[in-house]
Amino acid sequence: MKRDPITPTQNQIVIQPISHDVLAEKYLKPGETGIEDLFARVARALASVEKEEDRAKFEAIFLENLYAGAIGAGRIMSAAGTDIQATLINCFVQPVGDCIQGVDEDGYPGIYEALREAAETMRRGGGVGYDFSRIRPRGAAVKGTASMASGPCSYINVFDQSCSTVESAGARRGAQMGVLRVDHPDVMEFITAKRTPGRWNNFNVSVGMTDTFMEALIADQPWELVHTAKPGAGLLEKGAFQRADGKWVYQTLKARELWDTVMRSTYDFAEPGILFLDHINTDNNLRYCETIAATNPCGEQPLPSYGCCDLGPIILTRFVRHPFGFAGVPAFDFEAFEKSVAIQVRALDNVLDVTFWPLQQQRDESSDKRRIGVGFTGMGNTLAMLCLRYDKAEGREMAKRIATSMRDAAYIASVALAQEKGAFPKFDADGYLEAGTFASRLPAALQQSIRKHGIRNSHLLSIAPTGTVSLAFADNASNGIEPPFSWMYKRKKREGDGTYTEYSVEDHAWRLYHELGGDVNQLPDYFVSALDMSATDHIAMMEAVQPFVDTAISKTVNVPADYPYDDFKNLYQQAWNARLKGLATYRPNAILGSVLHVTPTETAAAPVAPTPPAPVVDPMRTVIERRPKGALSAVAEKVDYWTQEGHKTLYLLVSFLPVPLPNGGTVDRAIEFFMPVGQSGESQQWITSSMRLLSLAARGGFLERALSDMRKVAWDRGPVRLGTHQKEDGTQVPMWHDSEVAAVAFAIQNIQAQRNRSVTNNYNRRATDTQNESDTLLPQQESALATAPLPVMAGKKCGECGAHAVIRKDGCDYCTQCGHVGSCG
Repeated sequence: MKRDPITPTQNQIVIQPISHDVLAEKYLKPGETGIEDLFARVARALASVEKEEDRAKFEAIFLENLYAGAIGAGRIMSAAGTDIQATLINCFVQPVGDCIQGVDEDGYPGIYEALREAAETMRRGGGVGYDFSRIRPRGAAVKGTASMASGPCSYINVFDQSCSTVESAGARRGAQMGVLRVDHPDVMEFITAKRTPGRWNNFNVSVGMTDTFMEALIADQPWELVHTAKPGAGLLEKGAFQRADGKWVYQTLKARELWDTVMRSTYDFAEPGILFLDHINTDNNLRYCETIAATNPCGEQPLPSYGCCDLGPIILTRFVRHPFGFAGVPAFDFEAFEKSVAIQVRALDNVLDVTFWPLQQQRDESSDKRRIGVGFTGMGNTLAMLCLRYDKAEGREMAKRIATSMRDAAYIASVALAQEKGAFPKFDADGYLEAGTFASRLPAALQQSIRKHGIRNSHLLSIAPTGTVSLAFADNASNGIEPPFSWMYKRKKREGDGTYTEYSVEDHAWRLYHELGGDVNQLPDYFVSALDMSATDHIAMMEAVQPFVDTAISKTVNVPADYPYDDFKNLYQQAWNARLKGLATYRPNAILGSVLHVTPTETAAAPVAPTPPAPVVDPMRTVIERRPKGALSAVAEKVDYWTQEGHKTLYLLVSFLPVPLPNGGTVDRAIEFFMPVGQSGESQQWITSSMRLLSLAARGGFLERALSDMRKVAWDRGPVRLGTHQKEDGTQVPMWHDSEVAAVAFAIQNIQAQRNRSVTNNYNRRATDTQNESDTLLPQQESALATAPLPVMAGKKCGECGAHAVIRKDGCDYCTQCGHVGSCG
């Protein structure tokens, strides 16, 4: 079904090249040439579970709604209607019991059974969240083997490694959330675990806070760390005891001491996040039949064991009429929006019957409660198009009106669906509408309708991350509930053949304003970005919208590097007082790197030598049987680098042998390496052996392969900073290496490259094929880098563009330099 192009006044403009490429790469299937084919596939799949005589009707309805802006989450858009056995569900929560195999005494799967279930779920495309609090603490007695328990953190290591293994077998990176209660005896180890670089790379982690703890914090009271498992003899000798409720007290400490440990880790390392468990469970429509202890990996779906995220955002920008006031008073079309929400409820309910379920327990849980998650994306852009500031009261009031409209339309539609198809099996009107639940705050008439007819879905709303689907289907509208992060940036995307393609990526509202005749060089003040507003303004938006969302909101509050620690701590207490269900923050971490904008100096273009004919023998790879006698030309290089321990220096001596080129002339080939001993306090054995082996590799003709392998060596003490990378736009960013060994290999590659750069590019490209030609070790650049102030959006290394600019944004990894989104969407 072909459509006419949508004009700018209808809020959609010609698709950006980056959006087209992301659509093709992530969502189009073989034989599909565009969005028309994709939408037709998804609509047909979702209608397939309707009565046979109604399928054509609902296929047309779902198709129209997709064009209107009611899309599915990434798994739905990618896999619906295909013949692959992959789930359409983005995420799950899986239980983990307190035993190794089988099930524990309460029926929870043992650790390795839970690991098997998680692996099966992830290989089918679903992310997984877990509560590890049932696992007995380190030092607890294990009767069956007369041994001591190693604690949940040691087993999280196993889950993390399993995720890495599963990830390597498929295209979608695994995502996990690990939760531990604030009263678990191993909570301090859990809080600080990710301070070790490389540990739990495949996990987001959150501490499950209780109201009791927060009250103890405010009153400056002691806090007991407890578990049902009996401590071992050593802990009993140190004072562990059993309480009247049967739980064992492993340790008592001040609540403020524990809180400060959490806050310091979050302030410096961006994790752990915080879940307010009592707020989650009090608000839960199903608190009469379930307890929630964890969330999905991005935090927007608190879920019980085997619960799932069946998500579908609606693109809010499609419902703005007369954007920016160019053709009339800007307005939000609530009537059209509510109609779209109602159809989306039916579509997502059908997903539960269409999808492939990795586990029978997941199918059963879904059938009993039929949770779905209608959400939205583009809130930041929508407010700008309505000429409202995101960080002002009027912007929050409009967001609240939109959320209220979505809530009521979704619940009304689910009641109607219950009348047609039946209420979810676990429905109990008295429990569902009990005072304090989310449903008890619905309008009185709607509550009466639920009591009379039941409701099809236990939960209906979720504000999830939408990074990739917003880019592919919404013209890069602001993600989820977030404001925009930038109006335009350059993104360098690595292609399958190893080359890079650079895109201009533009914010949807910014593009539309420009297309409608606005001056983008003088934007109105309602164009406000995430970095232009305070942290409290971010939280205020969550506080405005959360009361109208029956699950939770995925949002990360980013604060600048110099944000005061005491103010930072207060953000979390502000979130608890606002009855939010959780909070995640990101503050730039100087250890991980920074985004630098250094104006490049103009340099004369290097002379380009004519390309020589293809040589019969590569002089850089021929075997040199032994070192020639006598002196060789050599270079002594001082290398300055930085580790977590600070600035370090070493000296490298590299000897070169001139070798003839096939077409005449010579090229200097490194054949011997030496690093004087006594340069550091570490053992010199690895230095001596590495230099000797490198010398053998150089004379054997496979130096580049040896250096490439060295650059893959990791170090448990964290990354090492050495050199800079110049992007195509001239921006200088620091280079980080996984170890000192890797940094030394990089330095050697630079010495070889600089030695021969002015002679020819043919051979030294081979010698440096693991680095970008713009990666340099120039002392003046490194000196400027070392003294430059850290900007606001520093972050981890981006796997796409290499900049150290990856932050947390609406629950996902997001590169502020190139816009690359991690595993979300």
